[in-house]
Amino acid sequence: MAPRLQLEKAAWRWVETVKPEEISWEHIELAYRINLPACKRGACRRNCKGNPNCLVGIGEQAWLGEIDENAFHNIDDPNSERRDKNTFVGLTNLGATCYVNTFLQVWFHNLELRRSLYQCHNSRAQEHNSESDYEPQSICEHLQYLFALLQNSNRKYIDPSGLVKALGLDTGQQQDAQEFSKLFLSLLEDTLSKQKNPNLQNVIQRQFCGQFSYVTVCNQCGRSSALPSRFYELELNIQGHKNLTECVTEFLKEEKLDGDNRYFCESCQSKQNATRRIRLHSLPPTLNLQLMRFVFDRQTGHKKKLNTFISFPEQLDMGPFLEGKSGWCVYELSAVLIHRGISAYSGHYIAHVKDARTSDWYKFNDEEIEKMEGKKLQLGIEEDIAETVKSQTRKPKCGKGYHCSRNAYMLVYKVQEEESSDPSRASVEVPAFLQRLVDQDNHKFEEWCCEMADMRKQSVDKGKAKHEEVKELYELLPAKDGEPYEFISLDWLKKWLDDATATKEIDNSLFLCSHGKLHPDNVGESKRVSLQAAKLLYERYGGGPRLDSSSLCRECVGQRCRVLRLKNQLNEDYKEVSNLVKRTPSGEGYWVGKASLRSWRQLALEQLEEDEHKTKHSNGETNGQGPHSNKGNEEEMKTFNEDIVCSHGGLSIMDTERKLVSTEVWTKLRAYFAKAPEFTQSQEPCQQCLTLEQEEKDNEAVSKMMALDQKNQLLNLFHEKNRPTLTKWPQGTDVLYVVPLFFVDEWRKFIRRPTKSSPVSNVGNSLLLCPHGGFMFTYDSLVNGDAQHIALLWPSEWEVISRLFIPGKKNQYLLHVRRRDLCWECREGFLFQQQRDLREYTQATIYIRKVIEDKRMIKEAAPELNASSSEAEEDKEEQPKVDGEKDPDFGQSQDGAKRQKLSDSSPAVAPVISNSSLTKQGGIRRSTRHRKLRGEKALIVSANQTLKELKIQIMHAFSVAPFDQNLSIDGKSLTDDTATLGSLGVIPESIICLKADEPIADYAAMDDVYQGKYCCY
Repeated sequence: MAPRLQLEKAAWRWVETVKPEEISWEHIELAYRINLPACKRGACRRNCKGNPNCLVGIGEQAWLGEIDENAFHNIDDPNSERRDKNTFVGLTNLGATCYVNTFLQVWFHNLELRRSLYQCHNSRAQEHNSESDYEPQSICEHLQYLFALLQNSNRKYIDPSGLVKALGLDTGQQQDAQEFSKLFLSLLEDTLSKQKNPNLQNVIQRQFCGQFSYVTVCNQCGRSSALPSRFYELELNIQGHKNLTECVTEFLKEEKLDGDNRYFCESCQSKQNATRRIRLHSLPPTLNLQLMRFVFDRQTGHKKKLNTFISFPEQLDMGPFLEGKSGWCVYELSAVLIHRGISAYSGHYIAHVKDARTSDWYKFNDEEIEKMEGKKLQLGIEEDIAETVKSQTRKPKCGKGYHCSRNAYMLVYKVQEEESSDPSRASVEVPAFLQRLVDQDNHKFEEWCCEMADMRKQSVDKGKAKHEEVKELYELLPAKDGEPYEFISLDWLKKWLDDATATKEIDNSLFLCSHGKLHPDNVGESKRVSLQAAKLLYERYGGGPRLDSSSLCRECVGQRCRVLRLKNQLNEDYKEVSNLVKRTPSGEGYWVGKASLRSWRQLALEQLEEDEHKTKHSNGETNGQGPHSNKGNEEEMKTFNEDIVCSHGGLSIMDTERKLVSTEVWTKLRAYFAKAPEFTQSQEPCQQCLTLEQEEKDNEAVSKMMALDQKNQLLNLFHEKNRPTLTKWPQGTDVLYVVPLFFVDEWRKFIRRPTKSSPVSNVGNSLLLCPHGGFMFTYDSLVNGDAQHIALLWPSEWEVISRLFIPGKKNQYLLHVRRRDLCWECREGFLFQQQRDLREYTQATIYIRKVIEDKRMIKEAAPELNASSSEAEEDKEEQPKVDGEKDPDFGQSQDGAKRQKLSDSSPAVAPVISNSSLTKQGGIRRSTRHRKLRGEKALIVSANQTLKELKIQIMHAFSVAPFDQNLSIDGKSLTDDTATLGSLGVIPESIICLKADEPIADYAAMDDVYQGKYCCY
């Protein structure tokens, strides 16, 4: 089928030869495209909107072929949520809680821990009413219920959000997994210690706690001192090591204490060189080995992950590492916790856990549980996933009984025990009170499965019924030639065939014209169907209005015919008018705006289209407010010839903007613009406009004379010649006058362009005074910066200004033109505002100076080469400011002052600065520019920035770690890392001294310091 525009042109091609009064029924059917051939299935890729008989591609494809029942619903099979036989239950990832899920699965498979938790007293669970949902409160209750569900739930996975919420964890932020393990076991130990059953109070100690001691031996006297300690996991450094044995050996190796790190010996009563080592005394049944993959990077100031391959055995003999014990102390690998990813701040956690009953290995990945084949641990695929970038390190070969991983961060070993004949030790039964809660949850799950199955069945039954309906009605939809028909909304037909949309009643009201019939422009949005199909659809769904053959609108077709004919005639008229306007009109003519004459064809076309849209039904596109109207563009011309109409409704006096045309041209234009303003050649221009024009010329002449007179009287002020300055008091006068620079600038603008600018009527000296009438500035503040906002006048200039700009009041105020007293109250308010602004900055520069041991600046005596000798000499003459004598923020006060009204009623008193006001400082201008020294660096900071954030900036600038930085300002140490720079007194241009400690050689110790003080998880 031809494109839509081609179909539309073909439908109206007959208007070229047919006048509106000659339209027949055949022409009306052509306009509504009644006789266009219907499209066949497969002939159109999509529905032809220009053809009302095309019923292809409206959604029927889904119903006419073989129907899959799954297409009638979007409900997954509830049995896919059911736990598979002989497998474990997964845990839902709540966003970034995969690290929590891995530890929960490891602890669940610790049978002794699970058995002990089941024995904890829980009166809330024991007395729970099955009619309501069980809500645990304590950590112990949450773990009990969670472990019971993991053991006997029918669900494929369960939601741990109750426990996560009780722990106060942020589900959207990944925490440090190793830190979480420590804190959770500590919390669980504290909770169990409050149990009444003494066998439960030390469960965590019995399972995870071992003993070691820090032994220090003095090299001088040989005295040995031991500090016993408990551990729940061994933190092993993996940097520089290849296997687990090397990591344990380094953990226990001897350390020398010398230099600044010497040991204070109580026998020698002095610091002595010594050795220190860790001695293992006892190991727990469950040995947790943390592989320290996440370490602090001094260069970046952040943590990084060590992707080092570490080899570890399935059986680990810890006997050689124990003190005072001989024989075997063999452990078996029971769990490996994996971190996928190359960053320490992101990635994914999974756990490989060995089933204590069957010795099978399982991979726990949140909701997904996978059993390893052959009862062997398989880590190869996990290592492949971690290879996001091509690594230069090849995976080493591992011998039998060993595994190698670059992502393992925690290994869990269990002590090897003799096989017991007691089967109860290999299994843990869920207590009856917990089993009731599990049964209750299983019952809810089964009810949900039944509900989902019923919903699936209902959707399938509904779909089958709809299928039969569509097959029946779609065959009846095409209207045959010569038989009755009706029009139905295309959008409604699509929704009827869309099973996902609830079918509403038929609505054809949007397609009506102003005569209540089907508008010819809306034929593409509707489809012509057989009368039989229309009856069935209206009987089942209702709606209306019904549009049959009598709804074809003759009036709209006639109007469109007239408009199209005028459009065709417009091009011919445009060519003829263009030729006629080039000729000189003879006889009486008419005035036409040049802008209207240039765009009259476009205006005529828009007028015709507006007339066409007026025939539509009043649905938001009538009266020219349709898609072709320029409603929002007020600058475009709305009416022809309006560009030569003045504001009073008469002929504009701008004769250059209009053109005289002949009567023949005006007649043709008038045919398109019947309501256009008409002005004959004899029409006089608007008299009011002529009067106003003359008054404007007279005012300009007066302004020019006034500007010339003022310029001649104040010639030096205008040209900025022979101006007085404060730094070098002029001889021959004891008094200078002060006016706002704003006044002088506005006055100069008027002098330069008197016809474009307004005359200045007021000096506006009230801007320099406070509400109490006092002067707002001191001599020092004017010298040091505020003078840029004022202008100094000679007494003779002030006499002229007071005469010119203070008419009728000069004598009254000249009597009071003497020294203005300083208003200290307002002055202190400005100083306070300035101090507050100094502590509320957003982007300011401060300077960091690195000092050495004797507190002196590195090369302090040598300023930067760009500091000239004159500047250095100037610094020598600088004197310190008096406390509290800081310059006010004139910029803010001036901005506020400018908002005051410069009315004639405001006092025009000029503040006077006399020669006697000079102090002994001699008027020397003090330099306020900071000169950077070698070893000093500038940083951009904000007042609300913390000291900790500043230290990170300093670390990048000086390569000094935050914990090696000692900062001070004006001799005061800066130590509170959480305090803001504004609260610490750091203001713009401040100089902060940096003294760097010696860097820590032990990376592990440095990492600990950074974690405890500078890292936020």
